[in-house]
Amino acid sequence: MRKLPPLTELRAFEAAARHLSFKRAAAELYVTPTAISHQIKLLERFCGRTLFRRRPRPLKLTTAGEQLFPVIRDGFQTFADVLATMRPGTTGGRLRITATNAFAARWLVPRLPNWRTVHPRLKLDILGTDAVLDLATGEADIAIRYARRPPPGDHCIELARDTFRVVASPKLVGDRDKALSPAELARYPLIETEWPSTDLNAPNWKRWQTMARRRLKRVPDLARLQGLAFREELHAIEAAISGQGIAICSDVLVAPELASGVLMQVSKLTLPGYGFYLLYRAGHPKLTSISAFCAWARSMQQEAR
Repeated sequence: MRKLPPLTELRAFEAAARHLSFKRAAAELYVTPTAISHQIKLLERFCGRTLFRRRPRPLKLTTAGEQLFPVIRDGFQTFADVLATMRPGTTGGRLRITATNAFAARWLVPRLPNWRTVHPRLKLDILGTDAVLDLATGEADIAIRYARRPPPGDHCIELARDTFRVVASPKLVGDRDKALSPAELARYPLIETEWPSTDLNAPNWKRWQTMARRRLKRVPDLARLQGLAFREELHAIEAAISGQGIAICSDVLVAPELASGVLMQVSKLTLPGYGFYLLYRAGHPKLTSISAFCAWARSMQQEAR
């Protein structure tokens, strides 16, 4: 068994170090300043080091105190987070959310101020990655998957489904009332996003060109004309916003730019997209908090429509 000081001494130290005041620490813990001072002295005896400089005022931490304080503070916060998730019907603690880099950056992060207002006690760790994290092993509490069809899982909720639109900045194509024809599109730099080779219906220029040729007689080989290619969807979107070319983008990810006019749709021909799905495992100990996040995410998406 590891030898640790009593919890009372650690609580007194954490409060005093946070407030840099024995008096305010005593008020928080409903004891006297003398009791706080006594507990600190016991802890200093246990550590064999002085933790506070008491003279001259104001109260300051010593080097040893500065080393100990963040460890104790973070430890108490971890206890509080875990205990909050164990109480039925509570929404406290911390959730780990995994999502694609593009969705995390362009949909989730801009909405986090609203989340903190609605759920100030429930903290979020955002894991932006295109890798598929394992919910069963606890790598994340909630996954926002991007797929054609609902992914397998215990609980799966469709948050949104996107459509891919041909978009460009007015800085590149000017303010236009009419859509660009395929021949007119060929006059501009075309931006491509890399998609998995296994996705035969990926929303790229090759797919768009195939669809266009079913409706029109003369369609240039746009797939071979693309001048900029990006592995990251985020980079392709930023290039389009800055006027570097015309891109095929998810209307969920560029919704703010389409609404504000920073980007404009320059072709009526669209491509079907994918679904954004909320996944979590059955029987999760943080189910109340997970349900709160799912309800919030769905409300945010409904407002965006």
